[in-house]
Amino acid sequence: METSKNISKEWLNPNEVHQEFGFSVSTLAKWRMKNLHLSYSKIGKYIKYKRSDIIEFLEAHTIETVA
Repeated sequence: METSKNISKEWLNPNEVHQEFGFSVSTLAKWRMKNLHLSYSKIGKYIKYKRSDIIEFLEAHTIETVA
C-alpha cells in the first residue's frame, strides 16, 4: 500500500513536530521535563505527539489583535 504525501500522520516524533509546527526539539524536551503544555506518549524510548493535541494547543494560545 502506497501512502500519499497529502495524508497527514496522526502521531509525530519531536523532529516531525519541529519540521511541521516550528517548536524546537529542545523546547519540546524542556516541556516534557516540566510536564507543561503538550501531551505526549512514550513507548520505550520513542516520544510521540498527537497532531490534534498540537493543533488544539495552538488554537488555545491564539491571540486576537485589534485592527
